[in-house]
Amino acid sequence: MGVLGLGVLVALILALGEANRQRDRAVSLQSHSYDVMILARTLSGTIAQSEASLGRYVISGDKQLGQLYFDDWRRAGDQIQRLASLTRDDPEQQQLVARLSAAYRDRGEELSLTALSTTYGKNEQALSRYYAARKAPSLDEIRVVLDAIITGERAVLGRRTAAAMALVNRSTKAAFVFSVFGVLLLLGAIALGWLTVRALTERAIAQAEADAQRARAAELAIAVDEATDELRTQEARLRQAQKMDAVGQLTGGIAHDFNNMLAIIIGGLELAQRSMPGNAEDAVRHVESAREGALRAAELTRRLLAFAREGAIDPQPIHIGTLLASMRDLLDRTLGDGIRIEIIDATEGAYVRADKVQLENCILNLAVNARDAMEGRGLLTITARLEWSDDGDFVAIAVRDTGCGMSPEVAERVFEPFFTTKPVGKGTGLGLSQIFSFVRQLGGEVAIDSAPGAGTTVHVRMPRDTSAATESEADAAEEIAPVEIGSLTILVVEDDPRVLSATIGALEELGHRPIPCSDPAEAPAKLDLHWPVNLIISDVLMPGQTGPEMVAALDPRHAGVAVLFVTGFAGETRDPELFNGHHVLRKPFTLAGLEAAIAEAMSRHQSNGPHRLAAE
Repeated sequence: MGVLGLGVLVALILALGEANRQRDRAVSLQSHSYDVMILARTLSGTIAQSEASLGRYVISGDKQLGQLYFDDWRRAGDQIQRLASLTRDDPEQQQLVARLSAAYRDRGEELSLTALSTTYGKNEQALSRYYAARKAPSLDEIRVVLDAIITGERAVLGRRTAAAMALVNRSTKAAFVFSVFGVLLLLGAIALGWLTVRALTERAIAQAEADAQRARAAELAIAVDEATDELRTQEARLRQAQKMDAVGQLTGGIAHDFNNMLAIIIGGLELAQRSMPGNAEDAVRHVESAREGALRAAELTRRLLAFAREGAIDPQPIHIGTLLASMRDLLDRTLGDGIRIEIIDATEGAYVRADKVQLENCILNLAVNARDAMEGRGLLTITARLEWSDDGDFVAIAVRDTGCGMSPEVAERVFEPFFTTKPVGKGTGLGLSQIFSFVRQLGGEVAIDSAPGAGTTVHVRMPRDTSAATESEADAAEEIAPVEIGSLTILVVEDDPRVLSATIGALEELGHRPIPCSDPAEAPAKLDLHWPVNLIISDVLMPGQTGPEMVAALDPRHAGVAVLFVTGFAGETRDPELFNGHHVLRKPFTLAGLEAAIAEAMSRHQSNGPHRLAAE
């Protein structure tokens, strides 16, 4: 009886050990299944969040939103790799993960085209691609595969739970059988042993369920913390974007008003200079100094608007030597006293055809990157020279610094959008990619030479404009023999009384007969009263009615009058069709500039014939 009792005890121990092993295995498999399902749900949310960020980037053009889209999409790729690792022991799930990876790559290619279009300023194309991508098969494929993975893992979880319960039940039954057999030996001991086994079995099941619930709660807590941190980051970026937008609007408004004041100052100084007697040499010299200071302020205002990207894209012949020389003061002020600048011009008077503002921005961005690489102290060398190849003549500009340099791995990626080596908040990663796009649009090339500790040289090659010399000769001929337009009757429409008074005085000084008009609504009546009128000079932005709207609404009897628009806000000239071919004069202007603009307006009017602006 003792041997039989010992055998029963050993059998019970073995049965309980097996039950515990199966319980531990079931808990591990359940936890694994929960991990797969939670990761699949998290992946779905990450993809949705990334595409939402892309949509906001397409609409607003905010580069920080573009960076957010890029980071979320890369995080989704990492989650797919983790999902593949978790399901490596399940062939069916591995097939679904392979489908998911393929759909992810297809979806990434579709969205990257939208992001690149936005990066390069093709907003309408980007918006069209974004809405088309929302109906793409790859998006449905991702959703279907994720649902299939979750459904499959839920089914596996059910089977594993059922199998674990079956093993526990079998162990329980075995213990029961041994207990019944032990009753024949010792009813009391067998009864106590049976109750002990039952209690331990229930405890094992409860422990398994508790472990699974704790694991799930921990995963949910981590997901909530990550979502909260991401929301705070997005709120901070939104506040920064709103602040920068407000600063940009304030800058444009201040520059506009400043241009109006400079127009009054420059016009008044020129009129005073002309009215002074010839022997007032000191007064003339002081007035000339004040005039030069006002012109320098006007140039600074133009650069402020230009580098705020308010200027219109205007390809024109650019003399490289003159451009680099004119930028020296700007580079000195921007880079600081710690940077020594050398400019070497070996272009032999060569021209390129490009937008001047964008080319200046290109050189300035390269100079700022060089300053950051040198940590604010070093030598910056800008070299311009001619190059010849089978493809034609080129103007090559090399910007070289004595900074820390870059490794080959970093140099290969510098032209990628959103790639930057600067600390967070110090750069968007779009500067070099925009330079690359700008030069490629001109038919040129960009290359970079760098090594750690040896500095960096960026080479920009642009096609040489051989027609520029002919145009310059033609312009010089026009300056030598200006078109005689005689004395004109001119209606001046300007809402600012100070600018109106200065313009009237300038026109009278030039020998014309100006008619003041402070309200565009009064222009038709003024035309009727003083008809015939040879020219209308009008401001662009005015309360109640803009200059183009006023001209478009003129009576057919007055539609043939020549028109000259005057504006102090660079952003107004972005859409040339708005002015229907009429000449535009920028504020502030000199008497010579006003005289040339009047001649140009009359010349265009005579060559194009009378026409009206189409009201839009």
